[in-house]
Amino acid sequence: MHNAAFFIKYKLHHLILWLLLFGLWFFFRHDDYVVESTAFKVTLIKVVDLALMVYITNYLLIPFLLYKKRYFLFAVIFLMMIILSSIGKMYLLGHLTNNPALTNLAGNLKGRIYDNVIPHFFLVTAGAAFKLVSDHAKMQQQMIEVIKERSKAELDFLKSQINPHFLFNSLNGVYFLIEKSNLAARNALHKFSDMLRYQLYEMNGDIIPVEKEIKYLEDYVDLQKLRKDEHYIVHFNCSPQVKGFTIPPLLLIPFVENAFKHISHNIHQMNSITIEMAMEGRDFRFNVINSKDKDGTTEQHGGIGLSNVIRRLGLLYPGKHELKINNEAEKFSINLKINI
Repeated sequence: MHNAAFFIKYKLHHLILWLLLFGLWFFFRHDDYVVESTAFKVTLIKVVDLALMVYITNYLLIPFLLYKKRYFLFAVIFLMMIILSSIGKMYLLGHLTNNPALTNLAGNLKGRIYDNVIPHFFLVTAGAAFKLVSDHAKMQQQMIEVIKERSKAELDFLKSQINPHFLFNSLNGVYFLIEKSNLAARNALHKFSDMLRYQLYEMNGDIIPVEKEIKYLEDYVDLQKLRKDEHYIVHFNCSPQVKGFTIPPLLLIPFVENAFKHISHNIHQMNSITIEMAMEGRDFRFNVINSKDKDGTTEQHGGIGLSNVIRRLGLLYPGKHELKINNEAEKFSINLKINI
């Protein structure tokens, strides 16, 4: 059902365009052949041959060679494909029309290049040009969406921002009011101050070092632990290899917030949250798992925060990330992979 809907939405217009081309080609050239069925077969071979080259160019050569700046290899393979396709098409048409001149590659080289290779080259190039224009338009639209999201985030930040100097002075005052023997309260306030400083001063750019984002997550988790009793356990595991690259600020925190918000409240068994970060080659892996009440007493997972981060991932890492969300009876998990 889903595959059929995908085909109808994204591929049906391709089929209509090729059928239209087939109809026009057949209409203008069927008088060249005595038997109409031969004209039909010849037209079919030409259209299928052209479609095959266009799709190979647009969905293989352009994404995997041209966009990766392997220009020489792209040009060589593109020209070889045109030449081999022209030879194959002439061979098939020669057998179909009983024309030995087409199956014999010797002789009339200029005529063969003019009638087969050059038309192939310009037709496939036209299809590639359409692909390039379409991809450029999509990229421009994505950039506009990213700018809109960033502007909205900055506006929301300005609306919610209070005087930072007053705030930090007040926090320092509260810190020194806490007795020195109460190290837990002092450490909690210190972590809160670091988190606030990170949000106010360090996350104003588009990207930040991943080490700072991890430190922010650690401080958040430590503060959340203060609210939980002995029935709750939190595992925070970050591989030493997770370093030396940048990510957008506050990209990961919504997943962790979601886990603490929707964790189970079992009394007779352990409630748990597991947060894991690791590198696999150039892929950053981020996993969050939390236990949940199977009777549905906790709130429904999701919400605006999770929806927003999913949208951000789509805008910031198009085609370069995978997000899997599993909502099971007693467990909720997210598995994120980003190609850095």
